[in-house]
Amino acid sequence: MRVSAAILSRFSFKASISPYNASKFLSKTNLTKSYSTSNATSNNDSFDFRVNEPDSATVEPERSDSVLEEIDVFTNTKDFADSSSDWSRSFYGVGSKPFDKEISDILLAPLDSSDIEIKPDGLLYLPEIKYRRILNRAFGPGAWGLVPRGPTSVTTKNLSREYALICHGRFVSQARGEQDYFDRADISVAAEGAKSNALTRCCKDLGIASELWDPSFIRKFKAEKAEQVWAEHQGTKKRRLLWRLKGNSLEYPYRA
Repeated sequence: MRVSAAILSRFSFKASISPYNASKFLSKTNLTKSYSTSNATSNNDSFDFRVNEPDSATVEPERSDSVLEEIDVFTNTKDFADSSSDWSRSFYGVGSKPFDKEISDILLAPLDSSDIEIKPDGLLYLPEIKYRRILNRAFGPGAWGLVPRGPTSVTTKNLSREYALICHGRFVSQARGEQDYFDRADISVAAEGAKSNALTRCCKDLGIASELWDPSFIRKFKAEKAEQVWAEHQGTKKRRLLWRLKGNSLEYPYRA
């Protein structure tokens, strides 16, 4: 069996396969294939595949019973697998080109200060659902997704898992999400929390809510929109100095 293609210069290997499988293999590559099976006598015949640079881009069949076929290059074959289809390990499209300006403007738009929340320890954050809304506006529902990149790690108090953010068929970012839990019955809830945590971390590489990691913005926001108050834990009766948004009350189990 002889194979020639203008797109390759030198390539050779040996494989023990049937004529049918040889045809199937070649039918999934972007090669102009010329082969004959008249000498094949069993399903385990051995073929020597050799590809050399042809004299021209046109390849003619060398025998009347030859088959010529043109198809996509290296698509879904065992030997030349397109790893972009396996998002559990692929980095396809990373850093290849910027997204359109219309998309970038949505991703990089300044946050509405009314969307920002503050935790009792003073950490600013954007609720996870609002990251999803920004992604939906930018890429469209169904045009982005979060893909697991490894097994779930579960300890006695914490669950975590690695995820990759894929947008418009391109790898964008990867992060490990984590969530604490207190009861084994809450594992499924913790798994969802870890996924949401990974999403917010992945979105940093798209510039979404980048203000929340800017020390200057954080200081200004706290001075204008938040305040510290002494609060008592209703169970232990211990008092702590906690943060809250101005005009908001503290959540249970604390009371000012």
